[in-house]
Amino acid sequence: MGILGKIFTWWDGATIGTLFNSSMTGVHVGTDGQGNRYFRAKKRNPAGHPFAGMERRWVLYNGANDASRVPSEWHGWLHNSYDDVPESHLPPPRIWEADYTPNATGTAAAYKPAGALDKGGKRAPATGDYEAWSPDA
Repeated sequence: MGILGKIFTWWDGATIGTLFNSSMTGVHVGTDGQGNRYFRAKKRNPAGHPFAGMERRWVLYNGANDASRVPSEWHGWLHNSYDDVPESHLPPPRIWEADYTPNATGTAAAYKPAGALDKGGKRAPATGDYEAWSPDA
């Protein structure tokens, strides 16, 4: 994406204004496994602000701006559930935990069951436990 795209678009990474603001008013506190960078404001919200005394926190995505790309541990930190960065709150990983996979809805990789039109539209006939509604009945 060119420089004009960076100035005026927000859907594929941060704009130049956000990048500039992050470097001027924010402190980088960590990076997750996907390369998303997390920041906190140098100053707390002033008295009279709706979130007075709370810290402003934000994320700069590494790629597309998709909130589902924020891991759960960083989501809790972003929403001020705890003050320390997530590494200090993480339990050991479980063997059944899966890595993040993006939402494939609307893409060629989306799940399509056997009866889907994209797969020929043929599905198994009803098994007898279904009774069609009739207005005359």
